[in-house]
Amino acid sequence: MKHMDGRRLALMLALAAPGAHAQATGQDTLRAEVAAGVWLQAQVQEGGDIAVELAPSGTRQRLPGAPDVDGQSRLSAEDVDFDGRPELVARASVGMVNEAVVVYRFDPRQGRMQALEATPHDDAQCGGLMGLVVDAPNRTLSSSCRSGPVWYVDQYRYDGPRLYLYRALRFIHGSDAFEQVLFVKQTADTGPFAVWSTFDAQGAVVETAIGDGLVTPAPTGRLSPFSGTVVPARLPLHTRPGDARTTRYLVRDDRVEMLDERDGWVKVRYHNPTRGDVLGWVNAMP
Repeated sequence: MKHMDGRRLALMLALAAPGAHAQATGQDTLRAEVAAGVWLQAQVQEGGDIAVELAPSGTRQRLPGAPDVDGQSRLSAEDVDFDGRPELVARASVGMVNEAVVVYRFDPRQGRMQALEATPHDDAQCGGLMGLVVDAPNRTLSSSCRSGPVWYVDQYRYDGPRLYLYRALRFIHGSDAFEQVLFVKQTADTGPFAVWSTFDAQGAVVETAIGDGLVTPAPTGRLSPFSGTVVPARLPLHTRPGDARTTRYLVRDDRVEMLDERDGWVKVRYHNPTRGDVLGWVNAMP
């Protein structure tokens, strides 16, 4: 058997004590069983880095943390990839309301902790796992951040070991002008209009819907779009946004589902009693 010094043996015995997979010993210190028989001890260092030691290998790493203005991080052990073992999570408040988060998971091939990063996507608003919320029943991660007066939410899922953007929102500016064309019944609690998009594992859009930008859709099932009622006596229905001519029209009081928006044009779905669903774009800011 390979010789093991007394300090490392004591560390192994302390970490392998009976109990849960993880035990926090303070906001800046953590120990956790990150794989079968592999124990991690982590401590936040001055400046915000995280010193990590793995037992029984003795591997040591110094990992970038998520420090606040005082160089402090809050460490926790959370099962972020839903494999039954916890990851090392560091959190810190940044600004007035946002929370920076970094996640490290054990890579058995390299025997080291590796940063968990999502596949880049242009529609992600928060630029990482800020304000991370782990939804284990739905195997979904949510990242939230505030920019200016509004909150953004990005939802992530796994394709094998790869984390990809699953849902995101884009706020619609000037949507109050829609009322001249499409009337949407609202309440005092209705937030600003936003386009919610669902993406597949390759990053392609598979579904869009206009909804409340302050209400995050359920992670399961299809998106539920706002319904609008046509206001003008006759509303041209175009194949593409920006088209000048069309032979299709909606009429006053037709009810449509609002699916997408581009530069003031709204994609709608109208259920024709005889021909089924009809899709098209209307100029909502004429």
